[in-house]
Amino acid sequence: MIAISSVILALFLSGSAVAQRTTREDIFNYLAKDGPTKGNGKAPVTLIEFSDFQCSFCRKFWKETLPSLEKKYIETGKVKFLYRHFAILGKPSEAAAQAAECAGEQGKFWEYHDKLFASAGSPLSFTAGKLRGYAKELGLKSEAFNQCLDSGKHLEKVKSETTMATLLGARGTPAFFLNGQMLVGAQPFQVFEAVIEKELKKPSSSVKTKP
Repeated sequence: MIAISSVILALFLSGSAVAQRTTREDIFNYLAKDGPTKGNGKAPVTLIEFSDFQCSFCRKFWKETLPSLEKKYIETGKVKFLYRHFAILGKPSEAAAQAAECAGEQGKFWEYHDKLFASAGSPLSFTAGKLRGYAKELGLKSEAFNQCLDSGKHLEKVKSETTMATLLGARGTPAFFLNGQMLVGAQPFQVFEAVIEKELKKPSSSVKTKP
């Protein structure tokens, strides 16, 4: 993912002829190749969230809307949900995003994702000590987690996804792309429900199976 993202970003920033032929769908396809995902990989609807763990509206979506989406659509195989980073609120946001990726290396991205949002709200929620403490609470192997976090090995991935969100037109967090349609902000469940149901009612040949 890191190498692919870097190539795509370099092409866009260079303004080359190849970049001009790169479409939004190309970017969505690259984003779908690697990263935290929930649900059926062949679901007719794909929902990508670009999020920042420090963002209060992202936390609102996690707390109030995502559980309903999971119950009605993700767990039933109708929606594939992808989480991608949009770390725009400073170094603590980048650190938290990297920590979540490190937890993902031990198969606990989503548990750590939930822990970060549950713990957010204080300027000191995402210090290095706190991030290590969350990992310990979740039973992660501390040495491996700490080495991963200290190395900064996931920083390029976090920055690449953040830049890709901007290239796709996102200007704030959270930003969502539902089968390519952008939804901005912590919209209530009913807004997502209406768009999802509209997509599900389309003939199977016309419903996008990719974002």
